[in-house]
Amino acid sequence: MTLGVLAALGMVFTMFAGFWTDWLWYRSVNYSSVFTTTLWTKIGLFFVFGLLMALAVGFNIWLAHRLRPPLSAMSMEQQNLDRYRMSIAPYKKWLLLGITALVGLIAGASASGQWRTWLMWVNGVAFGQKDPQFKLDVSFYAFDLPWYRFLLGFGFAAAILSVIAAALTHYLYGGLRVTSPGARATAAATGHLSVLIGIFVALKAVAYWLDRYGLAVKSSDFRATDNWTGLRYVDANAYLPAKTILFCIAVICALLFFATIWRRTWQLPVIGFGLMVLSAILIGGLYPAIVQKFQVQPNEQAKEAPYVEKNLEATRKAYGIDGTNVTDYSGTSKTEDKTTLRDDVGSTASIRIMDPNIVSPTFQQLQQIRNYYAFPNNLDVDRYAKDGKEQDTVIGLRELNLAGIPKKNWINNHFRYTHGFGVVAAQGTSADAQGRPNFTESDLPSEGDLGTYEQRIYYGEKTDTYSIVGGPQKEIDYSDDNGEKTTSYKGDSGVNLSNPVNRAAYAVAFGEPQILYSGAIGEGSRILYNRTPKERVEAVAPWLTIDGDAYPAVVNGRIQWIVDAYTTTNGYPYSSRTTLGDTTADSLTAANTNRAVVAQQNQVNYIRNSVKATVDAYTGEVKLFQWDTKDPVLKTWMKAFPDTVQPKGDISKDLMDHLRYPQDLFKVQRELLTRYHVRDATTFLSGSEVWQVPDDPTNRSGNAVPPYYLSMRMPDQKAQSFSLTTTFTPNGRDNLSAFMAVDAEAGASDYGKIRILKLPTNTTVNGPKQVQSQFNSQEEIAESIRLLRGGDSEVEYGNLLTVPLDGGLLYVEPVYVRGGGLKYPLLRKVLVTYGGQTAFENTLDEALNKIFGTEGQAPEPPDEGDTTTPPPTSDNPTVQQALEDAQKAFDAGQEALKENDWEAYGRAQKDLEDALKRAEDAQAQAGRGGAGGGESKPSASPSPKPSGSPSPKPSS
Repeated sequence: MTLGVLAALGMVFTMFAGFWTDWLWYRSVNYSSVFTTTLWTKIGLFFVFGLLMALAVGFNIWLAHRLRPPLSAMSMEQQNLDRYRMSIAPYKKWLLLGITALVGLIAGASASGQWRTWLMWVNGVAFGQKDPQFKLDVSFYAFDLPWYRFLLGFGFAAAILSVIAAALTHYLYGGLRVTSPGARATAAATGHLSVLIGIFVALKAVAYWLDRYGLAVKSSDFRATDNWTGLRYVDANAYLPAKTILFCIAVICALLFFATIWRRTWQLPVIGFGLMVLSAILIGGLYPAIVQKFQVQPNEQAKEAPYVEKNLEATRKAYGIDGTNVTDYSGTSKTEDKTTLRDDVGSTASIRIMDPNIVSPTFQQLQQIRNYYAFPNNLDVDRYAKDGKEQDTVIGLRELNLAGIPKKNWINNHFRYTHGFGVVAAQGTSADAQGRPNFTESDLPSEGDLGTYEQRIYYGEKTDTYSIVGGPQKEIDYSDDNGEKTTSYKGDSGVNLSNPVNRAAYAVAFGEPQILYSGAIGEGSRILYNRTPKERVEAVAPWLTIDGDAYPAVVNGRIQWIVDAYTTTNGYPYSSRTTLGDTTADSLTAANTNRAVVAQQNQVNYIRNSVKATVDAYTGEVKLFQWDTKDPVLKTWMKAFPDTVQPKGDISKDLMDHLRYPQDLFKVQRELLTRYHVRDATTFLSGSEVWQVPDDPTNRSGNAVPPYYLSMRMPDQKAQSFSLTTTFTPNGRDNLSAFMAVDAEAGASDYGKIRILKLPTNTTVNGPKQVQSQFNSQEEIAESIRLLRGGDSEVEYGNLLTVPLDGGLLYVEPVYVRGGGLKYPLLRKVLVTYGGQTAFENTLDEALNKIFGTEGQAPEPPDEGDTTTPPPTSDNPTVQQALEDAQKAFDAGQEALKENDWEAYGRAQKDLEDALKRAEDAQAQAGRGGAGGGESKPSASPSPKPSGSPSPKPSS
């Protein structure tokens, strides 16, 4: 008895611990209203529908028992049943309570899972758009119809269970007889069961009526690739009238069943039920098949065209692609002056040669500093201003890596090593002389262009375990030449563990008894968990679908994780459905599951980027900002959870500068636009204009190429804008069919505007796969690649960027090499192709100069930190000699590179730096002399070398 009581108490406390820790966590992030609203909604649905089901089943069992006939053991059947009746007689009340409680619990648990459906129904906001068939607001299909279907399903379940329970009770007490002589059922049993079956048939009539509206949102196999939703010709002209007829038949049949209360005979109800089943087969199944076979198939395009137009319009609206601007693009340049084209490259795009999906190991090797830090596998691209000019920046956080701590134990894992430290950032458009990133923020503590900010990172993408901070145990902050620095968490995040009940609850919830009695926990100790940005946003807004890529930004002196979130529904009439997990998959999600989208409602046919969320990397504070102010789905959830989403006007200017168009929404839209870029139903039905997203040509994953962030200017734009870009190829072919870009800069007036450049179908323009093949097939390039792969070196291809330029398309791809004992990739070459010309050079400038035939022309003075532009020449003998020495050192470095002699390559790079420094100093001295004493001055002066950045290398 004692063991049983203790076990029961243990189970109760375990359940309490889960509930209590959840409540404490929501209270700690100031979203307790989300917890309470969700909890009370679930409890309310559980008790209401559990009680209704229990009453329905219990009442019918009681009624069947009350209507039992006088017992008479006239047959073997009744004699056998009599033994059962005698055995349960003392326990009838308990048995009734047990059965009703069981069905009530099951029904209540099922109903509590519909809390989203209930909240959307009771708080639904009108869309202001009507469906083309029934002229009902879209909110009816998105918010009302799902709730009505749940009620209908609950009614069916209650009716069926009541019929089964009543029939068994009648049989047990003699109201129904199987083998006994005489009537098979008493009049009371007949009337009772007929009414229950009549209720079931009446519910079927309601189902037929709702099915009429359900045709507007039902999936169809009309075109398997389109996930078609909405009425087709056969639906409007066969299924719709059939459902109406079946509704009328079901109502009549239900009335016949109800009439048995007076007639006491099954004859007419059974005939009516048989007629309903036959009608369902003939009218609901056979007739539509005949219409499809003999009316639609012989002239499908003409019959389906009006319905296809409705689908085209609805799908484009539902996915926010109705404003897509499609323009023709020749694909070939018409400018003969290549010098002009070369000059236009800089104003057309800031070409990013630092691939954030390749250089993470380089960040790791050069900026990890300590083994217990790590960077994500895929870095992020953002914009940061320098000298008043925005530049594309590759950025990553130095997060905590528990796998690298010197000694693993419970104290080290959860008390001493608790956080990462600092931002590391590099220019996206340049590399140093050794092919390494040009860091604009680096070292530990981090220093650079980002100024002063809170560098400690307690919340991050790689922080997937709990930490206990703020108590007597000091934390390791970071290490420098003077040894380890310690700190103690000063934020108010997490849950206070000074309360013994809290400690006991977390000991049970985390399965770690040391939390209960450890001396490392004391006054001020707080436990931090649910620490990844996605986890935190999903927890405080369980009604949102979270983008797969959260990215960091330094905002107002703090590191903020920015998380894009979506509102979705699968009840938008006529809009085709898509599966988010499949649509957002690409070569990056295949290699990194953290970037994948896992939606609560994976099949959707409406999506909006309605919320921008931030998570403070130090305090873990979560803020939700309304982004799409017109989205009715978001307005509905804001009514359900008031005061959880802040208005768009509360977004600060500094934060706005770092918001961008989300990748996953873009991937959903580009997948839809492979088919829905056409507006003509005939063209859509023919399939002649179907595109596809090409596979990533830079690897062998077989997955789609990811979209790329890039500052660029489309043909109709006057200046560059931060954009998200992708390419399309014709279905089943590799040549290019279109280029797509969306304005991704949140503060821009054209934010979210999708532009598509459509290539002509009568000419062939190389697509990404063909360009990659062209790179690999040229003998000179192939030989260079072979040399780069010499020894144990590996070649990695970076992002293949596509840039529209003067009617043609410029392709740029950085090439990285790992080798000579190095574990990280260095930028060694840049591949460029334009107008059928291909170049494979050491720098982007060299490749562009070769493509446009401008090697001998003096380029513009380089920007600070830009290593892709060669330094100017000079008539000063000292400068000239230094530049000659630099050229020799550069040539020596290239020879060493070919031989994979990394030691010699390092010496050559040192000589190169020394020579360029001498040239720079000599030019600076000559400039001062020319100003004051009339000495000759070089024709151009190189920009001063910034701290920590090597000088540009000379042209080959």
